[in-house]
Amino acid sequence: MEWSEELAGGLLQAAPDAILVVSGTTIVLVNDRAVELYGWPRDQLIGRDVHELISDGARALLPERRKRVEEDRPGPIGAITTTLRRRDGTEIPIESSVSIVDTPQGRLALAVVRDLTERERAEREKARLRAEAQAHRSQRLESLGQLAGGIAHDFNNMLGVIVNYANFVVEEAESPEPDVKMIAADARQVIKAGERGTDLTHQLLSFARREVVRPQVLDLNKVIGDVQEMLRRSIGEHITLIFRPEADLPPVTCDPGQIEQLLVNLAVNARDAMPSGGNLVIDTGRHGDQVRLRVSDSGKGMTPDVVERAFEPFFTTKASGEATGLGLATVYGIVTQADGEVSITSEPGLGTTVTVLLPMSSSLASSSPVVAEAEASTRGHGETLLVVEDEAALRDVAGRILSGAGYNVLKASCGAQALEVASGHSGQIDLLLSDVVMPGMLGKELAERLVGERPDTRVLYMSGYAQPVLHSQGTLDPGVALLEKPFTAEDLLTAVRKRLDG
Repeated sequence: MEWSEELAGGLLQAAPDAILVVSGTTIVLVNDRAVELYGWPRDQLIGRDVHELISDGARALLPERRKRVEEDRPGPIGAITTTLRRRDGTEIPIESSVSIVDTPQGRLALAVVRDLTERERAEREKARLRAEAQAHRSQRLESLGQLAGGIAHDFNNMLGVIVNYANFVVEEAESPEPDVKMIAADARQVIKAGERGTDLTHQLLSFARREVVRPQVLDLNKVIGDVQEMLRRSIGEHITLIFRPEADLPPVTCDPGQIEQLLVNLAVNARDAMPSGGNLVIDTGRHGDQVRLRVSDSGKGMTPDVVERAFEPFFTTKASGEATGLGLATVYGIVTQADGEVSITSEPGLGTTVTVLLPMSSSLASSSPVVAEAEASTRGHGETLLVVEDEAALRDVAGRILSGAGYNVLKASCGAQALEVASGHSGQIDLLLSDVVMPGMLGKELAERLVGERPDTRVLYMSGYAQPVLHSQGTLDPGVALLEKPFTAEDLLTAVRKRLDG
């Protein structure tokens, strides 16, 4: 017919969706996309009853659709989402929009059929991603809960020791005839518990990549060689330590103390996996533009579910009290802070291998040994120090240590008060000793304002969480000096003297 040739050209064939023209229930015209979608040759589609092209589920909608085509006025009668059956019997989701057209040849239904396969696939992918995101959020919350619980458990133990031994000290000191030796022994227990808390804090900061790092260009082989004896003492005589360094290994830029901590943590883990003895192999090599450090043991190995959780903080398979569960978490923090990668491969009965990949350094590692600085006097010479710390007890401790060492000490609890104290002090302020994180004004802002008014004042920060004065990857901003909390009297006096002396 003339109208069919007219419709078959141009616009009909250019349509992105399948188009079928139906008279009654018989297909009289299709475009190329319909041939592609249904899988029938054109000559076998034309003349076919439309019932044959729809699924059983969609067939129930046909009588109502048919009734509307016959009774409604020309124009669109809406779209429905359903399924069609291809020639090979497969069913695919579609959206079918029908319009009624009156022609000299009679009333026709123009059906535009859109394939929804990709849309449904995209929606399923979105749903999958949403489910994964929800699962990851749940895992993060579970990890945070585990982290908080682990911290609380360990610190409660330490606080229990500190509080009770401190009470013993007070009770003995107030007794009619104090036993000085007993007081000293109890005080040492308090110090020991405090040191354990310090170690735990540093491990947590390493895991969170908030530990202050002082990177150097290192020869990794030399660092490992220097700590071999310490590692042998850590693992015991029943385990053989084998070191296989690759010659001409490129240097890396890392904090040597953190690399040593990483090696000790991995060695201790390996020792615990080989209670009856075995081999601990440390080897180095190149991996593309990275330097590879590999630590392998011949121990009992781990199951896949344990490997998956190995880097989680406070996750451990050891008995309660035998480990904190921070060893591998600390390794993870150290490596990622150094812009590296770490992975674990393990099988039960076959041992475990931890592989660390660190970026090669563009500089050459120094082969000259580091010369220790001559011990200098840490006493003051009447210099004036402004100590700013929001924790009253710590402020008093620092003031007491510094005053006892010969310094003139001014104290303030916050940045605003520090500026008031400084403005009321007519003499020179030689050094600002300020906490980094304080309410109202950060130590960095305080330092900038004070030094703006007193250019000769030097600055020393103190903090257990130094992020506001850290540069990229946990290194200090240029020109920044930091005393890490918690500190001893010796640490404080040495840092102050060093800063004053330039």
